[in-house]
Amino acid sequence: MIETLLPPGVTSSEAFDDVAPAPLFPAEAALMEGRRARRRRQFATARACARRCLSELGRYPVPLLPGPGGAPQWPAGVIGSITHCEGYRAAVAATSDTVGALGIDAEPAGPLPRGVLGLITSPAERDHLAALEAADPEVPWQRVFFSAKEAVYKAWYPAAGIWLGFRDATVTLRPEGTFTARLHPADPPPVSPFYEGRWLATPTLVITAVSRG
Repeated sequence: MIETLLPPGVTSSEAFDDVAPAPLFPAEAALMEGRRARRRRQFATARACARRCLSELGRYPVPLLPGPGGAPQWPAGVIGSITHCEGYRAAVAATSDTVGALGIDAEPAGPLPRGVLGLITSPAERDHLAALEAADPEVPWQRVFFSAKEAVYKAWYPAAGIWLGFRDATVTLRPEGTFTARLHPADPPPVSPFYEGRWLATPTLVITAVSRG
C-alpha cells in the first residue's frame, strides 16, 4: 500500500505480521534486551523491511540504530524512515541525491485518545478538521491529521536536528489524499519549512508519507 504514497526513486517494503523478522546485528539485539517479546518482534520485522529497501538501493545491510532524536541512523548517502503499529510495519529509503527528506507514519484507524486533538492542533486546524468531517464523516480525519504531523516530524528532525512540537507545523489535508505542511519553529534552522505528503485510510489503518526534494 505505501508505495502508492511515494515519489519516484523511493524504495519501500511493508509487512502485516511478524512471521519474517530480520536477523538482528549484535548492537540491535543489545538495544532490544529486556524489551517485551512483542516489541522485539515488531523491531525485527521493521528492520527486515528496512534491509529490503537498502537491498533495492544496492546497499549492504547494516545496523539501524536510533540517533539522538530517535530516528534510525541510515548509511551515508541514504535517507529513510521506519514505522510500525498494530498489524503493520514499513520502511522507505532513497539516496540523498534523490530526495532531501522522507517521513512515514502508520496509525490504527480509530479515533484519537480523548484530549489529544487539543494538544496537537491550533484553532484554525480544528476548524479545518471540522469542515472535513462534515463533508466526509467516514474518514478518520483526526487520526490522519495526527499521522501527517508524525510523518512531518520524522522527515524534519534528521535534516534540522532540532525538536519540533505538534503546534510548530500547520498541516492542511486534502480529500483527494494529499496534504501540505508549513513548519514554523521558534528558532528555524536553514532547512526548507515546506513539505508535501500523501495519505490513505482503510477501515483499520491510516498511513501517511511526506517528502521534500
